[in-house]
Amino acid sequence: MAGEVNVTIVGNLGNDPELRYTQGGIAVVSLNVGSTPRTYNRQTSAWDDGETVWVRCTAWREVAENIAQSLTKGTRVVVTGRLKPASAYQTAQGEARASLELEIEEIGPSLRTATASVTRRAREAGAGAGAAAVASDPWGAAPAASKASKPVDDAWANPGTAATGDDTPF
Repeated sequence: MAGEVNVTIVGNLGNDPELRYTQGGIAVVSLNVGSTPRTYNRQTSAWDDGETVWVRCTAWREVAENIAQSLTKGTRVVVTGRLKPASAYQTAQGEARASLELEIEEIGPSLRTATASVTRRAREAGAGAGAAAVASDPWGAAPAASKASKPVDDAWANPGTAATGDDTPF
């Protein structure tokens, strides 16, 4: 949509993702991502940490359930999403604060210092798209091969087999 601010944040989860369901049964997950800038101080030959920026992130539906099953507190993540307008509030001590909020479009673990194993989640038949979407899923099961569809002497249809003539196929 025009006028939206899309951002990517790399940081660590400050807590375990909190999965809830609306009254209509729609999954929603909330999590905090903290990102701390680091700079190298040449005078002291040491890294200096800046102030941590915390961003409240929200995801909906299947993405929310996948996040709750896959990520835990302390995991380094890469998050892309739409930045929401900052909301202002007051702490119990009377300090004025503002919070950054991000609606997650994509999220995954950072592979800079970790490894990950991806497991594709099966689509549910009643999830709105129906059986037609499952049938058109490019990652689904391969269609049954038709024996009559490939000519025996076609070098392009039968890779790795010798062609019947010495002519180039193009």
